Amino acid sequence: MPTHTENREMPYTAQQMYDLVADVASYPQFLPWTAAARIRSLTPIEGGELMKADLVVSFKVFRERFGSRVRLWHDDLRIDTEYLDGPFRHMKSYWKFRDVEENRCAVEFFVDFEFKNRVLQGVIGAVFNEAMQRIVRAFERRAEDLYGKR
Repeated sequence: MPTHTENREMPYTAQQMYDLVADVASYPQFLPWTAAARIRSLTPIEGGELMKADLVVSFKVFRERFGSRVRLWHDDLRIDTEYLDGPFRHMKSYWKFRDVEENRCAVEFFVDFEFKNRVLQGVIGAVFNEAMQRIVRAFERRAEDLYGKR
């Protein structure tokens, strides 16, 4: 059961980074191994929205669709994701965003997952930390593309 945590300071506001990560429909444009994204539903909840979304992940010879429940906490600038269906035994992740000074924020990312397929788990396990770092770098590059380099 690999887990990964990243803590970064970014030269953007917490709101900008929250908006970037909350835009799940845009993930195929910039996120490695993400072939497609579909928002099933978006429902208002107290303090934010509840999104149900599907992502299609393509890695080497594997191509899998998985569904997740994404809680977008607008007021707290936090995003919590839980696994609904697909190739995982379990999957949870969260993003937290906090302004630390003008046009600078702290970003915390955590993910914990395990695939049902032992072969796929073995393939991912061998490159897990590198893969998670590539994903975080993709979000950083997306921020530069959207908000400019600072």
